[in-house]
Amino acid sequence: MRSSTRLPAAAAVLATAVLAGCGGSSDSTSDTGSSSADNAKTKLSLVAYSTPQVVYDEAGPAFGKTTAGAGVGVVGSYGASGDQSRSVLNGADADVVAFSLEPDMTKLVKGGFVGSDWNAGPNKGFVSNSVATFVVRKGNPKGIKTWDDLIKPGVKVITPNPFSSGSAKWNLLAGYGAKSDGGKNPAAGLAYVKTLLTKNVKQQPASGRDASSAFTSGDADVLISYENEAITLQQKGAKVDYVTPDDTILIQNPIAVTAKSKHPAQAKAFVDYLLSKPGQEIFAKHGYRPVDDAVLKANAKTFPDPSGLFTIDDLGGWSKVNDEFFDPDKGSIAKIEQDAGVSTSK
Repeated sequence: MRSSTRLPAAAAVLATAVLAGCGGSSDSTSDTGSSSADNAKTKLSLVAYSTPQVVYDEAGPAFGKTTAGAGVGVVGSYGASGDQSRSVLNGADADVVAFSLEPDMTKLVKGGFVGSDWNAGPNKGFVSNSVATFVVRKGNPKGIKTWDDLIKPGVKVITPNPFSSGSAKWNLLAGYGAKSDGGKNPAAGLAYVKTLLTKNVKQQPASGRDASSAFTSGDADVLISYENEAITLQQKGAKVDYVTPDDTILIQNPIAVTAKSKHPAQAKAFVDYLLSKPGQEIFAKHGYRPVDDAVLKANAKTFPDPSGLFTIDDLGGWSKVNDEFFDPDKGSIAKIEQDAGVSTSK
């Protein structure tokens, strides 16, 4: 079990500024950033989930200073991962798309907006990784260390709605996987998720961003979130600690150049920059686990390996998981949410 307060905080700011300034695990409302593109000759449209806005606001200008990025600016639109994917399907301009989970990319592949070979590279289409963790009050007054601690009487938990937030799916799958022995005992995993959602989860905001806001401004004991979100909150001065359980899931974040990009060469160059050592160092700086092995190794103290780390493939892969758990008509977690009166509409 590992509690972390290692990273030094940046200049302290008000909690409301923290939440407005750095994207959450997936935001419910679109926000446009990266003003560095104002005077650029070529403007790339980036449609992304909200957590990495702080990364792209730094990476965009840095890319513009490279030979490949000369004269190129990046204009970002940030929102809930699922909402962002649907916006591209509905015609939003996008040269590059970056989501919190693979199914949001798969939608665009099926719609012809992203090539089927988007995940053919050495990084399998992923630009960053993370793990599911517990954000707690400073000093961890409730002594939260394990998934079992989250379902103790009186412990109040916040996690987003999995039918609007990509991070929420990761959160619940982390708990499911931990209590099902990596999917070997589905009944035990689902029983845990049901208890968590119906007994201890007091709020399910529409997004990871809203969930972070609800936690920092409310009285809940635990926020289930991304490791990088916890680190970002600390860097911005929020009075929180975080605990990563031994059994947790590897979160993988996809990125791709769209098939309908108006600037495909520049868009590819931007993605290549994000995957390069300088780009990956920016991700690491903001709490994301790099997909570049060398950068990850250089930051090993910040990103230790949980002893029971598992992946979505261990649970059967996204196609299986989405259908069995999150299908609004037949998914087992969808049924739990519906019985609890939580919206499962997309």
